Amino acid sequence: MSWADFQYEIYLNGLTGTVPRLPTDLTRLEELATARLGPGPVGYVAGSAGDGSTARANRAALERHRIVPRMLRDVRERDLSVELFGRTLPAPVALAPVGVLSILHPDAEPAAARAAAARGIPYVLSSASSTPMEQVAEAMGEGERWFQLYWPKDVEVARSFLRRAAAAGYTALVVTLDTPLLSWRPRDLDQAYLPFLHGVGTANYFSDPAFRAGLAKPVEEDPNAAVMHFVSMFADPGKTWPDLAFLRENWDGPIVLKGILHPDDARAAADAGMDGVVVSNHGGRQVAGAIAAADALPAVADAVADRLTVLFDSGVRTGADIAKALALGASGVLVGRPYAYGLALDGGPGVDHVIRCLLAELDLTLALSGHATPRTLTRADLSEADTRGV
Repeated sequence: MSWADFQYEIYLNGLTGTVPRLPTDLTRLEELATARLGPGPVGYVAGSAGDGSTARANRAALERHRIVPRMLRDVRERDLSVELFGRTLPAPVALAPVGVLSILHPDAEPAAARAAAARGIPYVLSSASSTPMEQVAEAMGEGERWFQLYWPKDVEVARSFLRRAAAAGYTALVVTLDTPLLSWRPRDLDQAYLPFLHGVGTANYFSDPAFRAGLAKPVEEDPNAAVMHFVSMFADPGKTWPDLAFLRENWDGPIVLKGILHPDDARAAADAGMDGVVVSNHGGRQVAGAIAAADALPAVADAVADRLTVLFDSGVRTGADIAKALALGASGVLVGRPYAYGLALDGGPGVDHVIRCLLAELDLTLALSGHATPRTLTRADLSEADTRGV
């Protein structure tokens, strides 16, 4: 069985009058989720910094790169597997950290984690999840899981998070660097909507012994005070490169820095002994007018791909987008909003649908472009379209 066989499963189901519950064109999911959800939740997931220019640039950059198919290459047997951080994975894809998933569906993070585990791809749990990390780990059994850290001011809370994540079987640490402050996000501001102020997305904090030790009263007795304590220590704009030593001292596994866009920052990560970087602009959610992640990827890969693992996210909506990112120098791709929309529309089965669609399209895109494995993709397989005057 190949990932591409999902299309034949769909066609065969059609013989009995069954069609997919969700579109197979994943670019349609945002519109459907917008119609289903309230303006606060959908704005929080779909919204971007400022006027949305960075999110649009992410999509435009991926669109600008065009795949150049090659003919008469043997692609009968394909292998999408990759090795990341010493582990063999069935495909070069992971589910990106997306916080507060309970605002989209009551099954929240455990549903997404189970879907990822069922297909063998990593699930990256956000620090700002609606479900404690231990419960998510239990939900996905032996599935590959990574933990994303929003690095708090409170050193004891940070240390406690790392200990808990390691004990719960999270194998890699993904440290988001691009959110030392929340950006100016008009869709959230216009609704005055920040779920954390309602105690949503705080499950890892409210269940943490170091966090609770800093409260005058238990969370249950004074939830408002707990929320304010969370807000005061959620992120730290004073962190600098030397502070990375703390992570290495308190985490034994791979450490990946997320939010890298400049090759000099990638080199600094390698010099600091990190194991990987994610080329990302947070899906356009942090800096309006920023460089598109796909435009930043080649220079970062050129700078450090021989020293550490380069991953990619921001703007990915299709299997073809994944193929392009791999050709531009990524070893793996994190996908965020599409699975969040799938969760919003159909819970865990919706997430599974998104995973299968992405990997089927990736498999077919590779085969029809003359590749039996993503490892043979290079920039020579892309052509950059001239969009001037468009």
